[in-house]
Amino acid sequence: MNVQYVPLEWVNSTWDQVEGFIASALSYSKGDYTAEQARSLVTQGQWELLVAVEKGVIHGAATINFYNRPNDRVAFITAIGGKLVSNKDTFEELRTFAKSRGATVIEGAARESIARLWKRYGFEEKHRIVGARL
Repeated sequence: MNVQYVPLEWVNSTWDQVEGFIASALSYSKGDYTAEQARSLVTQGQWELLVAVEKGVIHGAATINFYNRPNDRVAFITAIGGKLVSNKDTFEELRTFAKSRGATVIEGAARESIARLWKRYGFEEKHRIVGARL
């Protein structure tokens, strides 16, 4: 399976094929984003879209937000979904993509099961995020 970047001009024509993967991933975000909002952020260039492809068939998708901190450029995984798309090879391709955009670290908010999976790829839990409406 190969991880491929979807250029901005191809996002709208690709979205119908990836929306289910993104929506499924965002269902764990407790309402932070909808799939339509993710599409908007991707089409505006604020997030980037990647797809996991095998033999011309998309098996998963991810969105990534890049931002800068004083000591690092962060590739933050905002959504990742699909079946059997998270393995050592696809993660290495994700790392290569992030580095090509200048990232020095890769992060993501993850539920417990994903945190355990990503630990295989060198992730460490930094902190837990909690929130309350004001």
